[in-house]
Amino acid sequence: MQEKDRPDHHDAEIALRVYDLRRESLMRESRTAINRNFWPRSYDDVLAVTKPDHPLNAAFRQVSTYWEMVYGMARWGIVHPGYFLESNTEGLFLYAKVAPYVARLREDYSATVFRNAEWVAGECPAGRRLFEIVDARTRKILASK
Repeated sequence: MQEKDRPDHHDAEIALRVYDLRRESLMRESRTAINRNFWPRSYDDVLAVTKPDHPLNAAFRQVSTYWEMVYGMARWGIVHPGYFLESNTEGLFLYAKVAPYVARLREDYSATVFRNAEWVAGECPAGRRLFEIVDARTRKILASK
């Protein structure tokens, strides 16, 4: 996908709208639950949260699909990725938690799960740099738990 040369006012408008959506009360509650309480140590921990009876299931679905939508805008050239990621790295925190298990999760849960986050973390130059930082921090936190 061809990346935009420079961000423009449309990118700013989308970034502000994405920020507004993050502040919605249910979304804020779901983000808090996932950021604080979801610390998978195995594939089974990740698969468990995909089950409807898991206490974090609704939050997981809301947060993961939100970030997939957001990162899809960068992946498909709707917004300038470098500019957009400056204020939208939180989804990489979730992706860092599940990245070791994504291939298997795609086999057992959904063939397309985390494809946009994966693109940001691996294919987008700005995203790769940010993911290295976020992933290192996430591994450090996981090791201390």
